[in-house]
Amino acid sequence: MLANKTISGEGAKVGAALEELEREGFAVLRDMVEPERIAALRRELDPWFERTPTCVGDFYGWHTTRVGGVLAKAPASWDVVLHPAILAIAEALLGPGCDCIQLNLTQGVRVHPGERAQAPHRDEEMWPLPEKRGHWLINVMWPIDPFTEANGATRLWPRSHRAALDRRLDPASSVGAVMDPGSALVFLGSLTHGAGANRSERARSGLIVSYCLGWLKTYENQFLAYPRDIARSFPAELQALIGYRMHRPNLGGWEGRDPSAYLDGAGIGPHVDALPPEIERELEALYAATAARGDDGG
Repeated sequence: MLANKTISGEGAKVGAALEELEREGFAVLRDMVEPERIAALRRELDPWFERTPTCVGDFYGWHTTRVGGVLAKAPASWDVVLHPAILAIAEALLGPGCDCIQLNLTQGVRVHPGERAQAPHRDEEMWPLPEKRGHWLINVMWPIDPFTEANGATRLWPRSHRAALDRRLDPASSVGAVMDPGSALVFLGSLTHGAGANRSERARSGLIVSYCLGWLKTYENQFLAYPRDIARSFPAELQALIGYRMHRPNLGGWEGRDPSAYLDGAGIGPHVDALPPEIERELEALYAATAARGDDGG
């Protein structure tokens, strides 16, 4: 069975995708970027796929190659990571649960011939809280090669985000994200899914980009993947997305300041509040009431 929940037309993409994600747990968005952009991404990633050893393990696969730190290795990835429609979807779903969203990972994935189907899993398993409220993670798979049933297109179990995780789900009840380069598969971190078996004679490649709540520990350590000398070359929006900004209240700072100051080479300065407006108002009201009573709070 193929994934037939598809969305076309720029104007309707975000709203329709949000409805589809809540109902089915995934959506395939067609014609998101020009194929030429994906071809540029392939040219930059191919050398890394070729020099990187295949994975070791039943989860990552034994005939699969994975490449991390893609923002530095393939600048063509910036366009898809910062795609306005994708960011709008991520902000709409994740924004209610955090002050700002962050990039969880970028990972090039090449599934070689003979690779078996990946075990059903959910990416939110990284954070082992038994019950989660709201959405914690949004995944986007950008195909570099055409994704087909034969070459291991991502398998998804529709509506599985509404049930308990079950790794023994019937493969026949899953759908394959069959799509061409330029399209994107968006799916919830709570949806059960897995890479399909590659029964073809050629490898298939894709780029996974995922976004998560800004206060979570990320899958990929962004500050090791993109230290200051590398991150300085990124646009400001990308710097913020990989964590070079404060998450209010006062989370993720550098010397008590926004970490963008570290990128700018600033010296040590005073700690500066980074509070959400509601807490600022509460503190102002508290100290105003204290002053009215003539009480210093001591």
